[in-house]
Amino acid sequence: MPSRVPSLRMLRSFFTDGSLDSLGTSEDARSKRHSTSDLSDVPFSAVRKEGWLHCKQILTKKGKAEDREDMLAWIKVIRENSKAEGEDPGFASQALINKKLNDYRKVSPAGTKPDSSPKGSRGLGIRAEFLKQTGTSMPRSPRQDAAVTKDESSSQKAPWGINIMKKNKKSAPRAFGVRLEDCQPAPDNKNVPLIVEACCKVVEGRGLEYMGIYRVPGNNAVVSSLQEQLNKGATEINLQDERWQDLNVISSLLKSFFRKLPEPLFTDDKYNDFIEANRIEDASERMRTLQKLIRDLPGHYYETLKFLVGHLKTIADHSEKNKMEPRNLALVFGPTLVRTSEDNMTDMVTHMPDRYKIVETLIQHSDWFFSDKEDKGEKVSPVSPG
Repeated sequence: MPSRVPSLRMLRSFFTDGSLDSLGTSEDARSKRHSTSDLSDVPFSAVRKEGWLHCKQILTKKGKAEDREDMLAWIKVIRENSKAEGEDPGFASQALINKKLNDYRKVSPAGTKPDSSPKGSRGLGIRAEFLKQTGTSMPRSPRQDAAVTKDESSSQKAPWGINIMKKNKKSAPRAFGVRLEDCQPAPDNKNVPLIVEACCKVVEGRGLEYMGIYRVPGNNAVVSSLQEQLNKGATEINLQDERWQDLNVISSLLKSFFRKLPEPLFTDDKYNDFIEANRIEDASERMRTLQKLIRDLPGHYYETLKFLVGHLKTIADHSEKNKMEPRNLALVFGPTLVRTSEDNMTDMVTHMPDRYKIVETLIQHSDWFFSDKEDKGEKVSPVSPG
């Protein structure tokens, strides 16, 4: 170890004002013993013997490092002696490396490459490698620190912000292609969709005597236009709209609503039970079984079925004018109402008569199946099936 290593105060004076005067006359005297020719032959042992700052003074005034490897070797010695003295390595890392790097760049001959590293890392090769050895991070300007902080915060907050927006964003209720409980409810019955109440009201208001009601299809373009409007989440329906004046369009709109339900009105889990109940030979037993299955439907499905069957019963009561008896209405609504969400051709062929018959029976005996007395828990005698 050298007999004398400069203190932090002396080192700071050297790097801040670039002067060696504060190092004292003893360092000046020892530096005179060296000439320019001695610089290229100074070994590392001499650095330890004479003092690292003494040799640094010679290098600064008399000569320069030959190449990048030589520079890194000097930096390593300086770092080791800095640690031996107990001085702050962070100060030495930042100030010393800037000084050495500037000196090294000034003496590099024009047109030559002091470093064989790739172009992207040549400018910071010495500095980065020195800091890597000392374990010190690269110094950054306040602007760089602010940019890094902003990037980190944005990378952390952006996904969270997006998730919050998605989670809190509540879409307006749709009318078509959603479950009954997710539809916009009617104002008078919260378990009945608004679209069902509106269509039935229009037909009953102007189409009770309209011949072939529900059998004649409406214009597909107008029906699609109304579907798009209702799917935007309309909470009210303007029945004065010109599109609501065509009875065939409105009747087709109602049929389309039930056809697009993801969970059919008679529900998937009870579909086979309804088919089997309809095939019971004993008429009274068949009626009781059907009634029990209907009563076991979920609230929205039971109330909507009750509302629709009541409407179809009203249409059938005017069959002398409109020619739509229960049987004809069952032919139209049977395949739409009594089905599964994944209906297949086999079920359609083998169960078609059952579908017709179930809907026809409900229309013919709607008062008994949906009796208010039954809702109140009173016993109701089964009617004789027609």
